[in-house]
Amino acid sequence: MRILVLMEDLPARGENSGGKCRPEECCLVNEHGLSFYVETAQRKLLVDTGASGLTWDNAKALGVDLAAIDTVILSHGHYDHTGGAMSFAACNETAAIYLNELAGGEYYNLRDGEKYIGIDKAILAFPQTRLLRGDTVTELGDGVCVFGGVTGRRLWPEGNRILKRKTADGFEQDCFDHEQYVVVREDGRSVLIGGCAHNGVLNILDRYREIFGAYPDAFVSGFHMMKREPYTEAEIATIRETAEELSRLPIRCYTGHCTGMPAYEIMKPILGDRLTYFSVGEEITVR
Repeated sequence: MRILVLMEDLPARGENSGGKCRPEECCLVNEHGLSFYVETAQRKLLVDTGASGLTWDNAKALGVDLAAIDTVILSHGHYDHTGGAMSFAACNETAAIYLNELAGGEYYNLRDGEKYIGIDKAILAFPQTRLLRGDTVTELGDGVCVFGGVTGRRLWPEGNRILKRKTADGFEQDCFDHEQYVVVREDGRSVLIGGCAHNGVLNILDRYREIFGAYPDAFVSGFHMMKREPYTEAEIATIRETAEELSRLPIRCYTGHCTGMPAYEIMKPILGDRLTYFSVGEEITVR
């Protein structure tokens, strides 16, 4: 199984080449967004598309053939995970695009006024777009499936509080029922891939175990712990407790994007080599 980071907030760091950038990494760009290319013996798929077409510039620099991709899965209804879908569809009109049926909602960030952070609704009109129910497990074949239905609130990320859904009655708390997760299984390994893990890392893993009866070998996702302001003591305690809970589980975590380096640095001493921060251009190897 090959997992390649096509887009991420941090620039390429060359960690896979002794700290020196490989030639292809030198021309990679980064922006606030996330996209993974996942390749197995049977499938070539994308999990999220980043915020813009810059994702595909990186893909080409890394040797990824966009025309060969057969499936796109969008993790939730935010622009930084779906914004590249429009330009992707222009160069690949056959790959199925899977969204949660609620991903087209009116989603806003109220930190600085009312900022729309939802998807471009044109994505919903693509003939290859497929809407999935969040309370079901959808098998896509060849070891790939999608699930949602996470309702737990254990150690729920505090950063969610400013993220709202706009309704006819005004703004209400986004409960992230539009978030879905991808499971890829190959050669006896199971990898869980998310976007921002708005529903909370532990709650998502609880749902995985409920469905599959065990934990995945690895979880690859942002953890939504990033903050513009300094953490409160309560937020630091939540991050530390999350890491301590993860340390008791038989999994490895690969994170980035909305996790943020300050949160990572709190979690790293607890999880050690079972926690890795990825950047643009890196290939994730699940051991």
